[in-house]
Amino acid sequence: MRESRRLKRLERNNSRRQAFLNLIPMLDVLSVLVFFLLFHSFNGDMPEQRLALPTSVVETKPRGTVVVSVTPEAVVVQGQAVARTADLYDDRVGTVREVTDRLDQIESSLKATGGGVAENETREVTLLADKTIPFKVLKKIMTSCTASGYGKISLAVIQKASHA
Repeated sequence: MRESRRLKRLERNNSRRQAFLNLIPMLDVLSVLVFFLLFHSFNGDMPEQRLALPTSVVETKPRGTVVVSVTPEAVVVQGQAVARTADLYDDRVGTVREVTDRLDQIESSLKATGGGVAENETREVTLLADKTIPFKVLKKIMTSCTASGYGKISLAVIQKASHA
């Protein structure tokens, strides 16, 4: 059977349409993927990056101390998560044993390496806490730090310009 002109024209037109690749939807998907991956690559596992610190006018900068971070999810002492923040909302908890144990562990490792503080010096802790954390939770952590022998506790804030 001989093909009609109409069938030949339809085959010719269909072959042209299949040869073209529509790149616009593919580029849209790729751009969304790139933005998604860029956004999530900069939100790492560091809880300090997600903290919203309160603002204050401070004159002196903090020294190198033991850092205790309190995020809405966890309490992190010197880079190691030790307790869940949700567990500290309970009023029956007076001190946080996990914080005390971790601070004692840090102190014993400093003594073993010879980097501990002298007898007459006071050990220091810098407390980085999200501004949404209630003070009663921070008070429990500060009490735990004091129980471990850390007499100086600094609360980290974002410095804003002073009005002098």
